[in-house]
Amino acid sequence: MATSHLVCFSSLTAVLLLLLPFSHSSSFGGDRYRPRRRPPAIAKVPQSDVDLVEFPLNLEYLEAEFFLFGALGHGLDVYAPNLTDGGPPPIGARKANLDLVTRDIVEQFAWQEVGHVKAIKNNVKGFPRPQLDLSPASFAKVINDAFGKSLSPPFDPYANSINYLIACYLIPYVGLTGYVGANPKLQGPASRHLVAGLLAVESGQDAIIRGLLYERALVKVHPYGISVAEFTNRISVLRNRLGGAGVKDEGLVVPKELGAEKRVRGNVLAGDEFSLGYGRTPEEILRIVYGGGNESSPGGFYPKGAQGRIARSHLAYM
Repeated sequence: MATSHLVCFSSLTAVLLLLLPFSHSSSFGGDRYRPRRRPPAIAKVPQSDVDLVEFPLNLEYLEAEFFLFGALGHGLDVYAPNLTDGGPPPIGARKANLDLVTRDIVEQFAWQEVGHVKAIKNNVKGFPRPQLDLSPASFAKVINDAFGKSLSPPFDPYANSINYLIACYLIPYVGLTGYVGANPKLQGPASRHLVAGLLAVESGQDAIIRGLLYERALVKVHPYGISVAEFTNRISVLRNRLGGAGVKDEGLVVPKELGAEKRVRGNVLAGDEFSLGYGRTPEEILRIVYGGGNESSPGGFYPKGAQGRIARSHLAYM
C-alpha cells in the first residue's frame, strides 16, 4: 500500500510540475536565462573512426522518428527535414495514445534524438535516413518472435502507454550497447568524447524506460494476460539469440544468479557480473534490428538495410 501511494504521489507531482507556468521573474525566465553555448570543437574525428561513429546514425534515425511520431504525430520531415538528406519517410509510424506524463517523457526523448542526429552529422558526413518500418506489424512480428507464437490481436505499440513503453524497450538499449562496444575501438579524443556523450543520454533514456516498466512489472498487458516483466524477459532472450554472442540482454526480473552481486532478482538496470554495461558490435546490432539473426539479410525495422559503410559491406548485392 505504501508503494502504491508513493507511485501515485510521484505521478501526481510530475503532472503538477508540468502544469506550473514559468515566471519571467524566476531564475529560468526572462533576461536572466541564457542558453549555454558549446565551446568550439578543437579536434576532428580521425578517418580511422569515421565508420564506427557513423554507424549509430542508423539507430538514432530510428529513435528520433519513433519518439517524434509517438509524442507528436509527425517525424523529421516536419520538425527537422534538413537532417533526412532526402531519405524516405518511415513506414507506418503514427501518434501513440499516451497518458500525459508518458507523452511528456517521450517528447523529451524525441528532441534529444534530434540532437543526437545533429551531433553525429556535425562530426562525420553521415548518410540519408534509411528506409524504416515503424508500422504496428513490424513491432508485432518482433513480439511474436519473442513469444514463439502469434499474439491475438496483434501487438500494437501505439495503442496505449504500456504497449508503447514495451516497444520503447526494444530500441535505446540496442543503441547504447553499440556505443559501449565501439568506445574502446576509437582512436581519437573527439570520437571518444562524442560517443561518451551519446552513451550517457541513451543510457538515461533506457533507465527511465526500464524504471517505468519496472513500476508496472506485474501488470498484465491487455488483452494477453501476460505480465510486463514477461514481455521484457522474452524480448531480451530473443535479442540474445539474434545477436549470437551470449547474454548481453536481461529483462526486468531475472534469476538471482544474474542479479546484481547475485543478491536480487529485480533488474531495473541490465549489467554484467560486475554491473557494467554490455557491449555489442555493429554486426550483432544488425542481426537484432534486421530481426533474422543475419547481418547480411535486411528486414525488421530496416527493410532495405541500414546505411553506412559497415552496414552496406555486409549486403551481398552491393
